[in-house]
Amino acid sequence: MIADPRLFLTSLYEAAVEAADPLSRIRDLLPPPPVGGRVVVVGAGKGAAQMARSLESLWSGPLTGVVVTPYGYECETQCIEVIGAAHPVPDQAGLDAAERLKAAVSNLSNQDLVIALICGGGSALLPAPPDGFALADEIALNEQLLVSGAPISAMNGVRKHFSTIKGGRLAALTKARVVSFVVSDIPGDDPALVSSGPTIPNLGSYHDAAEIIARYRLKLPQRMLDFIGSDAARAPNPADAHFAGHSHHLVSSARISLEAAAASARASGVTPVVLSDCIEGEAKDVGRVHAAIAHEVALHNSPFIRPCVLLSGGETTVTLRSKGGKGGRNGEFALSLALAIDNLDVFALAADTDGIDGSGDNAGAFSDGTSVARFIAKHVNGHAKLSANDSYAAFAAINDLFVCGPTGVNVNDFRAILVR
Repeated sequence: MIADPRLFLTSLYEAAVEAADPLSRIRDLLPPPPVGGRVVVVGAGKGAAQMARSLESLWSGPLTGVVVTPYGYECETQCIEVIGAAHPVPDQAGLDAAERLKAAVSNLSNQDLVIALICGGGSALLPAPPDGFALADEIALNEQLLVSGAPISAMNGVRKHFSTIKGGRLAALTKARVVSFVVSDIPGDDPALVSSGPTIPNLGSYHDAAEIIARYRLKLPQRMLDFIGSDAARAPNPADAHFAGHSHHLVSSARISLEAAAASARASGVTPVVLSDCIEGEAKDVGRVHAAIAHEVALHNSPFIRPCVLLSGGETTVTLRSKGGKGGRNGEFALSLALAIDNLDVFALAADTDGIDGSGDNAGAFSDGTSVARFIAKHVNGHAKLSANDSYAAFAAINDLFVCGPTGVNVNDFRAILVR
């Protein structure tokens, strides 16, 4: 029997985050140094600075380069410059960083090597609007996408067609060979969609982008719609000669992290059940489905035997119904789950592996079978808070926010539900 469920769930989260550190995988996959050429490092994402520091510790020769990461995610490096920029809404620093990355690779020869360090978050960190458009246009596009309820793969499918750096365009600027190391935050782990694939193209077309815009009813200016529907928005094709000799490696993913959490649970005497590493959908709906499974286990020992811990990953979405609420997708999941597991011997943690859920200071939240009673004691209407997308305030009232700070990795959502 687990005496301290929160400590147990936190240990699973820590195991998942530790497994997402790409250091060991990068070590095994490093390319040989180019003969007579230079090595230039570029990168973007929530863990890009930590990946750069890891690469420096592994590489024996000279390195130069630049990576961009969200403000607060920076770390000290020796020779690779780290630039901070805004996330999830782009800013001027990100625009300048995108130009720096393009300049870093554009004058290289076929004797040189580019090492690209790509992880989730780079789409917002690398604003590079097409000719004739401005940063404000890319900000408007990002704001529409963030409130649309579209999954990350769909959002990045649009972003890469409104950019001069995404969709493989950064790699297309150089004559050097490009080796990309990718930490996936995309359900399904398509490396070409992580950070909208600055160095890895995919087969998605601008027709697909137009369909996504229509499906999620994005309210974009006609001028932007006209561009995305034109040949000018066409992203490079993977078969393009620019990409001959390039390679990429998936060095971390939600699956790897969940397997590490499962091993940790097993070592504690609790049977782990990995439901999926690529769950998408509305966070509140996914919360109710997880609650239904936990309910079945708690009351009927089916389809799994207690004690067990249900593990899942992926990236849920939140369609905003209120402008006054605060909280990310993991908080919304946890609140929806809490309302559905009232009085059950069930404990849960939902948290983003990057350490920040939405725009708050928390990674997510704990919830359990006593959450509803504690909401009531604090005069918090949990259902009203869920309707207002205000999970942060609900969990803050009962001291159930999970705060750990930026982790330097990003393989998206981590959910663990202990049924005792």
